[in-house]
Amino acid sequence: MNETAQVRRIRRLLLVFVIGLILSGFTAFPLGIEARALDRFLHGGAWPVARHLPFLTTWIDKVSADLTAAYAKYPFIAYGTDWLAFAHLSIAVAFWGPYREPVRNFWVLKFGLIACAGVIPLALICAPLRHLPLWWIAVDSSFGVFGSIPLYLAYRLTRELERGEAEQVGGSVAPQPLTATTMP
Repeated sequence: MNETAQVRRIRRLLLVFVIGLILSGFTAFPLGIEARALDRFLHGGAWPVARHLPFLTTWIDKVSADLTAAYAKYPFIAYGTDWLAFAHLSIAVAFWGPYREPVRNFWVLKFGLIACAGVIPLALICAPLRHLPLWWIAVDSSFGVFGSIPLYLAYRLTRELERGEAEQVGGSVAPQPLTATTMP
């Protein structure tokens, strides 16, 4: 694979990851509205399927009712998910660096993979503390698992690209420390 095709592939993989982060971030803003809509959907059009999943419908009923009650009595609670959304959007911006220059910003891919791996222990520890059903751990962990797939593929392609650049120069390329003169 030539270098430009490899960079295009890295960029496509990063776009998949960034779009996932952005969508996940935007869905954190209207959490109460989404829970009520999902509740109505499960008891409406999706009822023929949802009635076979009582654990899911019971959980969504509870989440919808509790969020509605909490937001009505304590509207500032939603501010926490506003910051969650902001964090997702901010993290997505960090991937602009490897999108532009994958080899130079390789560390962002490592950061992303570490963050994806961190989702699983967080879910394992915090879900029981917050009285979430155990099956919800799999839902939350899936974000880390599925997010790591495009990142890992971009990571491998970037390593190959780095090796190709090193071979063109005629030796190995050691990472250069960022200084005031080398920063973009």
